[in-house]
Amino acid sequence: MPNLEHPAYPAATLLHLESLVPCRESQVSMLLSIFGERQQFSFPSIFIYGHTSSGKTYVMQTLLNTLQLPHVFVNCVEYFTSRLLLEEILIQLQSYSETEQTSHVPCDTFNDFVRLFKQAVASQELEDQTLYIVLDRAEQLREMEVNILPGFLRLQELTDRNVTVVLLSEIVWELFRPSTGCFEPFTLYFPDYSIGHLQKILSQNHPPEYSADFYAAYINILLGVFYMVCRDLKELQHLAALNFSKYCEPVVRGEANERDTRKLWKNIEPHLKKAMQTVYLREISSSQWERLQRDGGEPGQLKGLSAHTHMELPYYSKFLLIAAYLASYNPVRTDKRFFLKHHGKIRKTNFMKKHEKTSNHLLGPKPFPLDRLLAILYSIVDIRVAPTANIFSQITSLVTLQLLSMVGHNDQLDGPRYKCTVSLDFIRAIAR
Repeated sequence: MPNLEHPAYPAATLLHLESLVPCRESQVSMLLSIFGERQQFSFPSIFIYGHTSSGKTYVMQTLLNTLQLPHVFVNCVEYFTSRLLLEEILIQLQSYSETEQTSHVPCDTFNDFVRLFKQAVASQELEDQTLYIVLDRAEQLREMEVNILPGFLRLQELTDRNVTVVLLSEIVWELFRPSTGCFEPFTLYFPDYSIGHLQKILSQNHPPEYSADFYAAYINILLGVFYMVCRDLKELQHLAALNFSKYCEPVVRGEANERDTRKLWKNIEPHLKKAMQTVYLREISSSQWERLQRDGGEPGQLKGLSAHTHMELPYYSKFLLIAAYLASYNPVRTDKRFFLKHHGKIRKTNFMKKHEKTSNHLLGPKPFPLDRLLAILYSIVDIRVAPTANIFSQITSLVTLQLLSMVGHNDQLDGPRYKCTVSLDFIRAIAR
């Protein structure tokens, strides 16, 4: 029995719409109830919110396109000023039923937009049906002029036209509401996909050469590994497409059949663990990851591909970071031996404290004072460096970038103490 029913639209169209938006039937049904029929006045403004990859943009685009409702879809990140945003809405509206390129219409204020909007609706003969203006990433409206958001919420009243403004955002309405008050929109929440929803959605993309049950078993394994650390549908789709060829290798070689889940799991398990190291990071491309899987290498073997190695730092910031790493992982008593040419005689002794027998890399970075950092910096730089404001500002920048962390209280009399937070691989990369 179909979940979507509406007297204004054919049953076949609603059935097709339901197949395109799996696990979002309740939200689509609510939107259909709010929209009503084409000629009916809908709610003036609708606010849809939810986390990333919860289907907000996709559902709205699919709903409006499938039902062939007149609409304008604008991303507020792409059109980041009020003038760009208003002009783009007018351009899309003018070209709604025209194939030729429309002329640029200057629109400086919201008053001009209201006037031009009325003209555009009349020229396109859209007075007898609801026009939908969808503003994606609507949280950017808070950075524009103070009258933009309240104006869009009351656009139906200001223009006296059948128009509905839909705001899509990842934050709640309470963070939008101006202090002076405004028209309250109808709010609709898109919850995160559950593991059952993700299983159903990802299983729909199975390759035609393999059975649906075989691909569903693969998705079940994938979600069992990644669901606790990643619930982003787009990221999971990327991981599923990237690792499926490795999952199929025993079947392709004839070593197992599609129902031999134990052998298939043993084959894919180490590769999924490798993929866990780069979830969300995109440190290497898909082709490089596939080459790694074929060669049986580790992600760290692709030198120069990590995003960290491409971090551009000022000249002295690199030396400051290297000096900070040396100060964090080397004991103070070794500074004279490492950084002085004529350090004199050093007495050798076999006596070592218990905690010094453990590698410093296992114990983690130790805090160090600012004067020790500068002393090591002067030793490893070939030219003479003066302790200018430029050097101290670069230390502050490294703290802001979280490459260094400041430890202790700000009111201490001994001066600030720092700790290096980057790894040895990072230091090797910037030291080249």
